[in-house]
Amino acid sequence: MKIPEDGYLLRMFLGESDKWHGQPLYEAIVMKARELHMAGATVLRGPMGFGANSRLHTMKVLRLSEDLPIVIEIVDSREKIDAFLPHVDEMLTDGLVTLERVQVIKYRANGPAV
Repeated sequence: MKIPEDGYLLRMFLGESDKWHGQPLYEAIVMKARELHMAGATVLRGPMGFGANSRLHTMKVLRLSEDLPIVIEIVDSREKIDAFLPHVDEMLTDGLVTLERVQVIKYRANGPAV
């Protein structure tokens, strides 16, 4: 899959305990991105964070949280991201979504092993 040199980064911030039809929301979002043949998705789990309600989520032993911050990042063309956004809007009821232009330096898939 080829990503144009000028791509877009879609970043979604949500909680680890967020669900979509009984499955973790981050899994549902990644599976939808895969179904729509997006270039790829990465899920990052944060050790600490807070959102709009200022409730602290941390993995410290004395404050063990079941709802750690999750960030999903997808880099693709603007057209592919625009087609994906209605699905995100339906699935993500509480969280933050950002979009920014990025310069793709290198992207290789299914290339020869080095």
